[in-house]
Amino acid sequence: MIKLAMIPARLGSQRLKQKNLREIHGAPIITWAIRKCVQADVFDEIWVNSEADVFAEIAQNEGVKFHRRPDELANNEATSEHYVYEFLTKHDCDYLFQVHSIAPLLTAEEVKGFAEAMVEGSHDVMLSCTLEQIECAMDGEPVNFTFEHKTNSQDLTPIQRITWSISGWRSAVYKTAHEAERVATYSGSVGFFPLDRLAGHIIKTEEDLEIAKALFSLRHGEARAG
Repeated sequence: MIKLAMIPARLGSQRLKQKNLREIHGAPIITWAIRKCVQADVFDEIWVNSEADVFAEIAQNEGVKFHRRPDELANNEATSEHYVYEFLTKHDCDYLFQVHSIAPLLTAEEVKGFAEAMVEGSHDVMLSCTLEQIECAMDGEPVNFTFEHKTNSQDLTPIQRITWSISGWRSAVYKTAHEAERVATYSGSVGFFPLDRLAGHIIKTEEDLEIAKALFSLRHGEARAG
């Protein structure tokens, strides 16, 4: 059984420029993502997936592999549906785990737990989520509560908020779905793996990055860039 970790890293980004190269505690956030995959010790190979040479150099320095995606899969219109499939056509595996560098508060222990839960389970897709046990609404309508009476929040059904900190797919199912022009990301049996709120923190803006910087030592101890 072959399990691969893939860390996507596009050089361009719209809201936070070159976010994968922004530093926390003296190292780019992609470097921390690589190291937590190594520390998890559950993958047969770890790959950085990018169009840019700078990430190839980082991958080499960290002792992991580099997959060069086509330039057309590195623009703002390309989605994970396409670059994940392209990666799978080049690398045989039973399971592919996508670990996002923009979730720097995700721990190696959580990466390990996620991968083991998927392999030991029966799902074709595993999505990381946080459990929001508070009143939630969409378009002004209640989702997990009712306007008819007040319920204590601890009695509510938690909402599963997908974080994309880490996700996993059974590769054969993903490829078959994509080739049939279905949405491969959610194809087959879908499972959810709860993370705590820190692991679910995603960097999209400068403010998100500052929050991650402030919490990094609390989360990981005195990690060093090395």
